[in-house]
Amino acid sequence: MRLFPIYFLPLLAVAALTLGAPAEANSGKALDLARIEAEGLESVGSDRLKQLVAQPKAEKKSVQFSRAWIDRQPKASGSDEWQCLAEALYFEARGETVKGQFAVAEVILNRVRSKRFPGTLCGVINQGTGKKYQCQFTYTCDGHKEVIAEPRAFARVGKVARAVLDGKAPRITDGATHYHTTAVSPNWSKVFTRTAKIGVHLFYREGVRTASN
Repeated sequence: MRLFPIYFLPLLAVAALTLGAPAEANSGKALDLARIEAEGLESVGSDRLKQLVAQPKAEKKSVQFSRAWIDRQPKASGSDEWQCLAEALYFEARGETVKGQFAVAEVILNRVRSKRFPGTLCGVINQGTGKKYQCQFTYTCDGHKEVIAEPRAFARVGKVARAVLDGKAPRITDGATHYHTTAVSPNWSKVFTRTAKIGVHLFYREGVRTASN
């Protein structure tokens, strides 16, 4: 049974009274109903209203950035898109922290959302593949065969990929579409806006730096 918040009870009472009333009577009571509704919303307060509206989204984001949380999740599986994302996380970030793995996955999804990149996960991940060291993700064009030699590590990043695709992960890179390890300094990092540092990766979004960045 669904319980209504106490500030909606006057609305229900008024609604019950107006049911079955003549149309000419309802026209006057509609104004009273609107007034009561407005007063009821004002009494809640803007902060509480924002909290109520945001609550379903907050409950949806149930991820914890820890190995223990990952290990508690069921075995992950999915479509080709899930497979592509899981493999990218394995080859690009399996040695990262759990939060770092989520961050790398987020960058890939941000690229899918951007008009500058292909519109699928597999398309983004394999962009440029076929030209040695001209691809977006080095493991796809470094000339080495892609072998998953650590099945436990793959199982973990597969769970990360599943959580991201299911919309459970909060956004943590502030719209980043690029990243690199702290061991290198590509030319574009001097131009793009840095948004986050998570583990051994620095994250950026396209856009010229300003004096405040």
